[in-house]
Amino acid sequence: MPIQEKIPVIAVVGPTASGKTGLGVRLAKRFAGEVVSADSMQVYRGMPIGTAQPTQEEMEGIPHHLMGFLDPQEQFSVARWCQLAEQCIRDIRERGNLPILVGGTGLYISSLLDNIRFVDSPADPELRRRLNRRAQEEGGQALLDELAQYDPETAATLHPNNVGRIVRAMEMYRLTGVTMSEQRLRSREQPSPYHPVIIGICYKDRQKLYDRINTRVDQMMEQGLLEEAKAAMKVEEGCGLQAIGHKELFPYIKGEISLEEAVEHLKQSTRRYAKRQLTWFRRDERVHWLEADRLGNTDVLCKKAYELVEKGLGL
Repeated sequence: MPIQEKIPVIAVVGPTASGKTGLGVRLAKRFAGEVVSADSMQVYRGMPIGTAQPTQEEMEGIPHHLMGFLDPQEQFSVARWCQLAEQCIRDIRERGNLPILVGGTGLYISSLLDNIRFVDSPADPELRRRLNRRAQEEGGQALLDELAQYDPETAATLHPNNVGRIVRAMEMYRLTGVTMSEQRLRSREQPSPYHPVIIGICYKDRQKLYDRINTRVDQMMEQGLLEEAKAAMKVEEGCGLQAIGHKELFPYIKGEISLEEAVEHLKQSTRRYAKRQLTWFRRDERVHWLEADRLGNTDVLCKKAYELVEKGLGL
C-alpha cells in the first residue's frame, strides 16, 4: 500500500510513570488529535487509581478512548483490543482528527500497527479454570516458567501478574499444538494500513525513572489505592485482579505482611515492569527515543516530539 494511502497514527510509548499521558495530551492539542489508550489494564472499570487512568483534569478536554469500560471479571485479549482500537481509529479519522495511541502495553501497540491477524482458536473453559486455579495456588511465575519451556519467546514478553495472557498462551498451545509466537508469525500476511510515528519516552539515568515510579506509588496510596484494592478483592477472579497496584496490597489486606512491606513490594514490581517495558520497546527500531531527563523540561521534550511528528507525517 502506498504510504500516502495509509492512515497516519502517532504512538507514544515507554515505561510506566515516564510521562506518556502528558505528552499524548500535548500532541493531541497541537495536531487536533484524540487519544486511544493502549494499556491492557486501563480497560477495566472501577480501578482508576491502580491502573493509573488519567483524570479528567489530566485529559485537559482531549477525548480519551478504551478506558474504564470493561468489568474486571471479564476476559480480555489483544485481539479484542485491536478490533476496538481499529474502530476507534476509523471513527477519529471520520471526525477529521488524528489518532494518538498512548500506552505501555507493547504487545497491543505492535499487534495493531503491524496489522497482526488473529485466528479463531478453540477455547476450553474447564482448562482455563484449572490453569487459573493453579495461578491462584502456585502463583503466576509458576505458570510463566512452564510456558517458557515450550514458548520462550511469548513468555519473555509477559509479566507473572498477567495471568490472563499467560493462561491464554498455555491454552492455545495445549488445544492447537501451535505456540502463540508461531501463530503471530503466521499472522503477518497482510500489510499494515497504518503510517505510524512512534515516540518513546525514556530516561538516560534509570534511577530518575525509578524515583518517578516510587513517587507515583506514594501518590496513588494518598489517592485511595488501598481502598480500591479492598473493593477489588471482593471480586473472586478476573483479569482485572492481576493489575499491578492491587495484587501487591492483597497480602496486607489479608493480614500477612505490613503495609510498609506491601507498598515496597508494589514499588519493586512496578520498577521491574518498567524495565520489561523498555526491553520490549527497544526492540522496535521505528521508535524515536526522547530522553526526558537529558532534555531538561517538558516544553523541550514536546518541541522535539512535534518536530518528529511533522517530519514523519509530512505536516
